[in-house]
Amino acid sequence: MERMKVLVVDDESRMRKLVKDFLVKNNYEVLEAEDGSHALDIFYEQKDIALIILDVMMPKMDGWEVCREIRQYSKVPVIMLTAKSDERDELQGFALGVDEYITKPFSPKILVARVEAILRRTSQLGKEEMLEAGGIVLDKAAHNVIIDGKSIDLSYKEFELLNYFMENKGIALSREKILNNVWNYDYFGDARTIDTHVKKLRSKMGEKGDFIKTIWGMGYKFETEN
Repeated sequence: MERMKVLVVDDESRMRKLVKDFLVKNNYEVLEAEDGSHALDIFYEQKDIALIILDVMMPKMDGWEVCREIRQYSKVPVIMLTAKSDERDELQGFALGVDEYITKPFSPKILVARVEAILRRTSQLGKEEMLEAGGIVLDKAAHNVIIDGKSIDLSYKEFELLNYFMENKGIALSREKILNNVWNYDYFGDARTIDTHVKKLRSKMGEKGDFIKTIWGMGYKFETEN
């Protein structure tokens, strides 16, 4: 079986080696870039990168700039690494379509687990049929969502979240259950990340965003009018 390619971008060679060693042990092919500009060169040269691990603070071009440019062309999953733990940075990352956000220092084993979780869910897309509800059509194979005939642009995690809501239409879902099923790993943190993603998803869905009902003190429920 061909190994999946992961692009690791960090200006610290020690950090790149640490991440690479753990990924290679788990049968991934690893490409390295020491700055944002080099990362984009590799991204454009290699058409089959499965996931990008991207440091925020780098010379020439920082992680935000790299992610912003990549998102113009691709929905490839992106994990951001940062020494900062400021909520504003985290929110900025999600706004740019970042799929995961990990603060240094971190456990390489946890990082690999998150990589595997994202890629496992990515590889499962397309195995089931399209989902339709209330004028929303979610096509897993094409990784596309159409609302009232118009395609909307969702990040990987927003797509997965909407998919989970639609699969569980009419069922009250706790934040813990959403984390376990959509993030698919033991999440260390609070539930703000879910609320942030739901807010963005609702905004992109327009009036259909009202289908995602808030259940105060618990979580959310997806419910259409028909």
